[in-house]
Amino acid sequence: MRRLTLATAVVLVPLVVAGGVVWALRTEGSAEETAARYLSAWSRGDYAAMRALAAAPPGDFEQWYRRFHDDLRLTSARFTPGAVKRGDAATTVDFRADLRGPVDFGYTGGLRLVERDRAWKVAFSPSSIHRGLTTGARFKIVQVPAATAPILAADGTRIDTPTAPGSVLQIVDGLTSQYGARLKGRPSARVEIVKGGRAVGTVATGRAVAGTPLRTTLDLRVHRAGAAALEGVGKPASLVALRPSTGEVLAAVNRPGGFNRALLGAYPPGSTFKVVTASALVAGGMTPGDTVECPPERTIGGFAFHNAEFHDFGRLSLEAAFAHSCNTTFGSLAVDRLGGARLAEVARGFGFGAPITPGVPAVRAAFPPPRDDTDLASAAIGQGRVLASPLNMAAVAAAIADGTWRQPRLVPPSLVPAGGSAPRKLEPAVAGALRDLMPAVVSEGTAKGIAFPGGTAGKTGTAEYGSGRMPPTHSWFIGYRGDLAFAVIVEGGGTGAAVAAPVAARFLSGLAAR
Repeated sequence: MRRLTLATAVVLVPLVVAGGVVWALRTEGSAEETAARYLSAWSRGDYAAMRALAAAPPGDFEQWYRRFHDDLRLTSARFTPGAVKRGDAATTVDFRADLRGPVDFGYTGGLRLVERDRAWKVAFSPSSIHRGLTTGARFKIVQVPAATAPILAADGTRIDTPTAPGSVLQIVDGLTSQYGARLKGRPSARVEIVKGGRAVGTVATGRAVAGTPLRTTLDLRVHRAGAAALEGVGKPASLVALRPSTGEVLAAVNRPGGFNRALLGAYPPGSTFKVVTASALVAGGMTPGDTVECPPERTIGGFAFHNAEFHDFGRLSLEAAFAHSCNTTFGSLAVDRLGGARLAEVARGFGFGAPITPGVPAVRAAFPPPRDDTDLASAAIGQGRVLASPLNMAAVAAAIADGTWRQPRLVPPSLVPAGGSAPRKLEPAVAGALRDLMPAVVSEGTAKGIAFPGGTAGKTGTAEYGSGRMPPTHSWFIGYRGDLAFAVIVEGGGTGAAVAAPVAARFLSGLAAR
């Protein structure tokens, strides 16, 4: 395409009339220059500038161009000048249209240029927009949706059907919202010219792009074992299971349905948080065999802390204090040996305060900076302002099992939303010590006597909420067995040993039997 100059000139040409000479004005600029300005204005949607370059534009001039843009649902448009054709009656400048919208297409059109008032102007008609347009005609996009791709369990079973378990459908709803564009693909479409309510021609077509199936990490065998373990629990409850080596969410069961407490519930974690506190103590130099004190009650920062049922365990090892879930031990050790900043730092290593992006909405675990010794002691035993979901606490148990805290995920790593936390490797001494402490809870501590399969490690939690000398409590149990980590909560269920721990045992036993 030859370069167009936008410079214009007024040229005087002599004409001989009746024996004398008179001077006449020649047309300014060129047809090419006017066409270039017109097409540039069209590309940027400046219809007022286009009108100024048109010869006697009709009253609905701008409406024609706006309707062209809106009917084609354009996201961008570019119009570039092409060849010039000169004739006796008019001059035509071809142009190329490149359009982006539901259908991406291009076409070649033409502008008719005429001389008016010593200037080149565009003689508008509907065919100036597209050669197929006439008075009363307009463009129409016709779309045929592509088939929606399925959402699958880890083994390829389709789970986005009405027959899927309710807790699974809760997750499917979240995945559909997050990855809807991927699942729906792109519909087939065609651009028609319609007149009088019927199509008179097809201008362009766009092929359908099939949606991409979404394979989740959910293991229906694990889910069914979790659902069976929660049967008969008379209060709202949830169970989450993860694969520690990858962070894959294997199951997230809620009973009853409605609220997805597995991922969105925020509860005080109670003594299950002692896994984090014990990690901080071991990282600070303590060992499971160190001797500590576990009186039935101890005042810390002016507030009286007590053990469950005011048990007095006297002098015992750190391992035994963990196994028996001594509140007075861990509250005082947090104040005497850790401090709020250090405990907060270790909590961050277990995902507290970090965004949780498994692929669907999930609440982050909260560990606000302790304000004083009382607040710190409360935090150390998972009370006060510390909050976590079953998903958060399952990830804590998974970190001990594998030695690395990982972001839980329901989707392939490439689809995990940005903003999540990177894996954090635990100090080997910390992971090793907790692998001694957590099995002791099952063999000789608060969960002793419950029929767990061999190799189970865990921690009970009895999380107070409300008020009063003996406030109601949520029942917690978190743990791991092999490459499986889990968390169970029963809202208002009582002690962790009495309710949540038996649920966990039924889950593991049922899973082993499947």
